[in-house]
Amino acid sequence: MTIITAPRVTASQVVGVTLGNALEFYDFLIFTFFAVEIGQTFFPATDPQSSLLAALATFGAGFLTRPLGGLVIGVLGDRLGRRPMMLLSFALIGIASLGVALTPSYAAIGVAAPLLVLFWRLVQGFALGGEVGPSTAFLAEAAPPHRRGLYVSMQMFGQNVAVLVAGLIGLALARVMDDAALASWGWRIAMALGVGVVPIGLLLRRTLPETLPSDAPAIPAPPLRDYRRTAIIAFLALLSGTIMTYVTNFLTTFAKTTLHLPSDTAFWATIAVGIGGTIGAPLGGWLADRYGRRPAMILPTLFVCLITLPAFWLLTVAPGKASLFLVGCGLRLSIGIALSAVLVHITEDFPARIRSGALAIVYALAISIFGGSTQFVVAWLTGVTGNPLAPAWYMSIAAVVGLTALCFARETAPNRLRRGEEPKAF
Repeated sequence: MTIITAPRVTASQVVGVTLGNALEFYDFLIFTFFAVEIGQTFFPATDPQSSLLAALATFGAGFLTRPLGGLVIGVLGDRLGRRPMMLLSFALIGIASLGVALTPSYAAIGVAAPLLVLFWRLVQGFALGGEVGPSTAFLAEAAPPHRRGLYVSMQMFGQNVAVLVAGLIGLALARVMDDAALASWGWRIAMALGVGVVPIGLLLRRTLPETLPSDAPAIPAPPLRDYRRTAIIAFLALLSGTIMTYVTNFLTTFAKTTLHLPSDTAFWATIAVGIGGTIGAPLGGWLADRYGRRPAMILPTLFVCLITLPAFWLLTVAPGKASLFLVGCGLRLSIGIALSAVLVHITEDFPARIRSGALAIVYALAISIFGGSTQFVVAWLTGVTGNPLAPAWYMSIAAVVGLTALCFARETAPNRLRRGEEPKAF
């Protein structure tokens, strides 16, 4: 077993990685929080449901290129290093997000508008697909062994900070603009704000040390078939987490279209989801370090299985800020705890030589298939069945699938390994 000494990483450098993750996910996810307004801008239709579905389908298209980004950028992270690939993915998503913000409306340039938005979404997906592997590998390799869960949880923390910031910006814009202005140009402000911080993220990431040893590319990669069990459990766990995450991300649109709440009320769902995830992610990392990966993964997922249907029922009988906040925050808190533990478990279960690429590919495949389709599916199911609990049923089934897979996951925490077991090379 090769022992790799972790480089010294400063707090500002960890912030640089976390900020980069947050900005990339902000620019990617802001699209869904303004799905109604973006649909009106680029996909005008006499039926609002058709316009919304077209916008959500375009949002989903961004997931099609995530496996390609994971394959290209993630694998290069195992050959050229974590740092250059994090810089590349960050720059690409900044360019693509600026492209979306500046694309003229359908009324201005016709069919070219949705085609341009589709192209920029594909670039965003490619960049984000390549971000997760190198950045998560970096955080795991830079961490002291007894703090690896907490360090890796910064990946999920950044994603949830992005959701929180998007919700706060959306709420502020909804408070000062009417629906027409929000649909016309207000959403562009939200996206441009994320792009404006890209230079700061690039500057911080340029100072990062390299955690991939210089001789690592010369070491033969272990056969992937040796890690089929790890890959299958990882895929099912991430499938479940993805669906749960994107159903909760959908709460803002759900509040607008199904509960018929005004925009300034609906954005409280995004804020609640962001707060819950922002607290849950580092809490999950801390719990995974203290009590082990398995309990931190399994117990919160079981809670989601039990509480999702009653939570959505509460929304339908008592729609409003209070119920949106309670449901969004409570569900996302649990999901954040579980996903942080899942992510550190997967990272530890792959060896360093293939860590960035394997993690990026498995993560991107799960996200691309189920992240890209979840919001479209739940919107479609709600419209077809007329049942406002359709998203809850879909999320509950996903939680059961994830819980089943996690029961077969082995413990990977260094302080919890049974005698005779060896941790993966770091």
